[in-house]
Amino acid sequence: MIVMLLGALFGAGATALVYGLRPPRPALADVLTALNTPAPPAESPAHEADDAEWATRLGKRAVPLVRALGFPTLALRADLAVCGTDEEQHLAGKAVCATTGLLAPWAAALLLRLGAGIAAGWWVPLAGSLALAVVLFFAPDLSVHRQAARRRREMRHCLSLVLDLTVIALAGGAGVQQALAQAVAAPQGWAAARLRHALHVAQLTRTSPWPHLGDLGRQLAVGDLTELASTLNLAGSEGAKIRGSLAAKARAMRRRRISEADGDAQAATEQMSLPVVGLFAAFLLLIGYPALAHVMSIS
Repeated sequence: MIVMLLGALFGAGATALVYGLRPPRPALADVLTALNTPAPPAESPAHEADDAEWATRLGKRAVPLVRALGFPTLALRADLAVCGTDEEQHLAGKAVCATTGLLAPWAAALLLRLGAGIAAGWWVPLAGSLALAVVLFFAPDLSVHRQAARRRREMRHCLSLVLDLTVIALAGGAGVQQALAQAVAAPQGWAAARLRHALHVAQLTRTSPWPHLGDLGRQLAVGDLTELASTLNLAGSEGAKIRGSLAAKARAMRRRRISEADGDAQAATEQMSLPVVGLFAAFLLLIGYPALAHVMSIS
């Protein structure tokens, strides 16, 4: 009975881990509602520290050890910057996950010994704790990487929209700064807010907006921003050259988005065929097993 209970708990934990790593896709109505809802005011760091979970606060003691292992890496730091996640909090979560992975197999071995009288030895929980600790240590990075990839796609989508609006404003006779300000004022979301902040800094410092957009692209690891800044730095300050460069970049980004959407659709189609292949293989096995067992029994 205890073994069945432990098996059910292990299955529930594995199911929760799978759903945590691959959350279900939100409904379209919820996405549209979230886009139309104004963003809440930013909370102060003190309030966020008060709302932090106790496990994260305990894990902050192991942050220097995690940093000594070489974390966060450059790629992880860029993902955290895109997601707006604090590095200390993320490293503390990694430490808590690793500690949980180290202790869980030993606790399961102790329950088996006390409940069912099964002695698993010392090497089984040791190997399980090391493997589970490594897996859980990198699990938060996978979640951050997926969220960062989604936000980078949103940034590229917002940048393509801003470029189209800027080209239209430049064709109407507006200046570069005025056209960019009018184009960035229309979209909503965190990507448009970051672009507006970069342009606002350029306006306050009375400098060209392209170096600030390039710095933003390097900070968020968005190659389209850095390529755009490099191209427009070479284009100079002439309106015709800038308008042509912006129009060419917008067309290239649209073509890339169309090709990415086509690739995602084909990948989804291939993934849908895998269950059918598995069902067909199981059906063949179900049909062929009695005949094979009969032949083996005769021989």
